Amino acid sequence: MAKFGLSQSVRRVEDPRLLTGRGAYTDDLAMPGQAHGIVLRSPQAHATITRIDTAAALALPGVLAVLTAADLKAEGIGELPCLIPMKNRDGTPRGNTPRPALADGVVRHVGDPVAFIVAETAQAARDGAEAVEVEYDQLPAITDLAVAFQPGQPAVWPDIANNVVFDWEAGDKAKADAAFARAAHVTRLTVVNNRVVVASMEARAAVAAWEGDKLTLHTNTQGSWLLKNILSGNIFNIPADNVRVVTPDVGGGFGMKLFLYPEHVLVAAAARKVGRPVRWASDRSEAFLSDTHGRDNITLGELATDNEGKFLALRTRNYAGMGAYLSTFAPFIPTGAGTKVLASVYGFEAIHAHVIGVLTNTVPVDAYRGAGRPESNYLVERLIDATAREIGIDRIELRRRNMVKQSAMPWVSAMGQRYDSGDFGQLMDAALAKIDWDGFPARRAEAARRGKQRGIGLAYYLEATGGAATENAKVVFADDGFVDLYVGTQSTGQGHETAYAMMTSHELGIPIDKIRVRQGDSESLPSGGGTGGARSLYSEGQAILVTTASVVEKGKQAAAEQLETSVVDIEFTGGRFAVAGTDRGVDILDLAAVQRKRVAAGESAILLDAMETANIDTHTFPNGCHVAEVEVDPETGIVTVPRYIVVDDVGHALNPLIVRGQVHGGVAQGIGQALHERTSYDNGSGQLLSASFMDYALPRAEDLPDIDVDLIEVTCETNPMGVKGAGEAGAVGSPPAAINALVDALSGAGVKHIDMPATPETVWKALEAAKAA
Repeated sequence: MAKFGLSQSVRRVEDPRLLTGRGAYTDDLAMPGQAHGIVLRSPQAHATITRIDTAAALALPGVLAVLTAADLKAEGIGELPCLIPMKNRDGTPRGNTPRPALADGVVRHVGDPVAFIVAETAQAARDGAEAVEVEYDQLPAITDLAVAFQPGQPAVWPDIANNVVFDWEAGDKAKADAAFARAAHVTRLTVVNNRVVVASMEARAAVAAWEGDKLTLHTNTQGSWLLKNILSGNIFNIPADNVRVVTPDVGGGFGMKLFLYPEHVLVAAAARKVGRPVRWASDRSEAFLSDTHGRDNITLGELATDNEGKFLALRTRNYAGMGAYLSTFAPFIPTGAGTKVLASVYGFEAIHAHVIGVLTNTVPVDAYRGAGRPESNYLVERLIDATAREIGIDRIELRRRNMVKQSAMPWVSAMGQRYDSGDFGQLMDAALAKIDWDGFPARRAEAARRGKQRGIGLAYYLEATGGAATENAKVVFADDGFVDLYVGTQSTGQGHETAYAMMTSHELGIPIDKIRVRQGDSESLPSGGGTGGARSLYSEGQAILVTTASVVEKGKQAAAEQLETSVVDIEFTGGRFAVAGTDRGVDILDLAAVQRKRVAAGESAILLDAMETANIDTHTFPNGCHVAEVEVDPETGIVTVPRYIVVDDVGHALNPLIVRGQVHGGVAQGIGQALHERTSYDNGSGQLLSASFMDYALPRAEDLPDIDVDLIEVTCETNPMGVKGAGEAGAVGSPPAAINALVDALSGAGVKHIDMPATPETVWKALEAAKAA
């Protein structure tokens, strides 16, 4: 066994339940007497609501209520908050975008909720939605991020000049400017990080019910406690104990299910109004218009080098699309989250980052897998390839010259991040060997004989995990002989149940099949940090360690009493408490059962149950090297990816099978963004043109290669498990690797730059333009 004995590729224990249809998702829940809610959404991107008439809808059979903004205001229901305070560069606060659950007088994007219809059946609610009469006075709309911040464009909010909701900076501007002044060469590149639709397999849903003054909301989240706190403190202004949020199984989140949405507020408000449970479930078209989108950045990067190709400094100016409203964490994603990895694995002397938050009449944008870090890594790796071409240094050699050496660890980056560990050169060399980089010219020549243009591209990435500063865990020895482990994170498909059961089994010597992981109920623990920022294993894992250690200490006291010896004489190994130097002992499950029976009989006895909190003082920096090979058909512009390899350092891999699965999923999403997924708005009407899978191209199985993942463990020094986050890594490295490979494939035809998504049309046009030039 490897260190900690936790390196086995154990199959996921949750899979039999989920694959045989025994999962329990929000839309599976049927509460007695439940009513159905439908959201009436704006067909306009920007308009004043001049009249809403609900009389005809209320007269329809089965319709119980129709809520409008006026009803919510009358009930004293608060607005959806953005939880990120922020100062602009000049010290003023960022702009504000007040967001009621239903549009109050003005709609600001197609899909903005206008009314909520509650009825006996979903069909009756749909009929009611069609009967609500809404009159709009259309206003000019702006959906194009590239021009939205320029003077004279339509204002999304009248008090936010040029649609710039924040103007933020980080890093050392003076030092960066000085480095640029003495640079031998400066490379400039503007890249588009295209807006993407998250499209989780399970759409959002919610069911709310009140019992007296207490609200219970069942919904698919990435952490119940965040919603509990917002609903109690910001929306209904009631004690936190009067709100319970329950998250069942969740079919994909990717950041999008972290946030409070209008529908959470609406089902709760409606349930209180009609005096019975109310449910709502999104359909797929609705999801395109109401789920938060991801990415949406246009970034200018400048890289300064000396005459030896040494990186001196980096300057960035990022126009970050926010949509029409500031979502829960939206301003943090391109600023605090994204900029901290701008130094990546390279020894920049200085970096200055300038981020401009821009409003448009579009769906709000917030965290999407990687949350700012993929955008920053994409810029840096594209810039490095461009620099290599301009100064005539091989792109691998240029990276090698500038990578921070393992001997320099711990290293404080130009953005102030302390990297505790990393062997970047080793991972890059392993990736080059695995892909047979030196043998690529032969593969390119063979493709050319078939009429294809083949390219190879590399991207080194560095991720920085994040999340709440504490995490909780609780271990309960149940009456049926099982052990229940309560956690404050939320699995949305990552394999948490397996990983946490493996840890608990290792620490307590209990078989995995006797451990049940419980998650998602805000009443099971005092708080939970949820899942996001690739934080789950290193945060919840530390909570599990301190909690199981508490179980063992309690067990030693109980065993000492039962075995009639001193606590200091009790040893615990392999799930058994024993008197040192003797064969006298007791199994942990047997001991727990005895103690439960004693308590049930009214005796004073020590239970082995425990709940502890772990302080998460430092985060982790997973990193790795992605290499892609692509082929282009110049007649059609179609791009295929015949080879893709990854060499990752995620620290100690608790379960390599799960890690590889997470990387596969992230790479699939990254290739989707790079080559397929275009979120397209009509800038005149503000209509979302790619509002279904007929027009929005998620990658299919045939679009993806076999993704070969190797793991090289460089143990993390900042947590006792030695782990680094793995859940987002695949999505961070894949877009620049794919596009760098594509540019390499097209460079022989004179194409030096291309933006995501590199669809066949885009590629074909680039080739034709190069011919014309």
